[in-house]
Amino acid sequence: MLEETLANHRILSKIKPSVKLFNYIGDAPRIIASAGKQTLSPKEFSEIYGKMNKDKTMKWITELIRRGHGSPLEHSIYIFEITCSRVASHQLVRHRIASYTQLSQRYNDKYLRNMIMLAATKLGYENIEKNNIGEYMKILEETIDSSLSFWDMLEIIGEAFIVPPKIVKSNNREFLKQLLRSVKTYYSLINNGISYEDARFILPQAVKTRILVSMNARELLESFLPLRMCSHAQWEIRYIAWQLWRQLVKIHPEIFSYAGPRCVYMENRVRQQPCKLDEYINGKCEFIITRCPELVPREGIRKCINYASKDLWNSMGDEIIDT
Repeated sequence: MLEETLANHRILSKIKPSVKLFNYIGDAPRIIASAGKQTLSPKEFSEIYGKMNKDKTMKWITELIRRGHGSPLEHSIYIFEITCSRVASHQLVRHRIASYTQLSQRYNDKYLRNMIMLAATKLGYENIEKNNIGEYMKILEETIDSSLSFWDMLEIIGEAFIVPPKIVKSNNREFLKQLLRSVKTYYSLINNGISYEDARFILPQAVKTRILVSMNARELLESFLPLRMCSHAQWEIRYIAWQLWRQLVKIHPEIFSYAGPRCVYMENRVRQQPCKLDEYINGKCEFIITRCPELVPREGIRKCINYASKDLWNSMGDEIIDT
């Protein structure tokens, strides 16, 4: 039973998006705090920076957040790689103060080929000929018609697609088969002389992509995290936002402890002293705003945040993930 549970968790990790914080300016909090002070001090930046200790850094950043003074936050950079569906990547690139470099679907079908190789292994194939499109189609057809378990099929699909939590919860084999059929059609088109760049039009938006993202702290604190950590955000990009926040708060708690959904962003603008996200979640800070921007009344906001923080694949909506 334990082995099966661990195997299922391994499979679930494949069908979810992932976020990896690749690089950042290590001294960003001190730079941001110094930039904030520079707006009020006649001293040169180097002198301000030289005297900016840890306590002063925390004080100045808290004041920037409380006052909504965003420009000093732009003196930072966070570079992270996201693996997600095309659905999520389309939402991601709407954020303006950011830079993106995305895996080309025009030239790359690596995820699809990896899926076919795993399917072949599950079906007992050996020595699959590389670039044999006809064999790819045969393997896909056999996989669609096979009696493989739902979890075996999910593991295969996870090589190339993001799968919604509700599909997993309902054990919807037909959804998985439709994804496989789309790939079979994709390779059928290529086999009939259609170019890769045209054949890709048949692929579902669930197909995986990789995108390198650079954002500064202002974009993260004022736009991306407030919008995408909210329970009203789409489940995939919400999961991405919470995973990113968990990594950011570990490296720069001075900046990102106060980050959160729009309710937290709004609340921290009106409080005499801002509260950290985990203080709201744990009930150590009570909301004073009468409702959030999504019209959730004050008494329901904490429950709403707790729901937003869940990993819907692992919990299937029943457990709150530790934040």
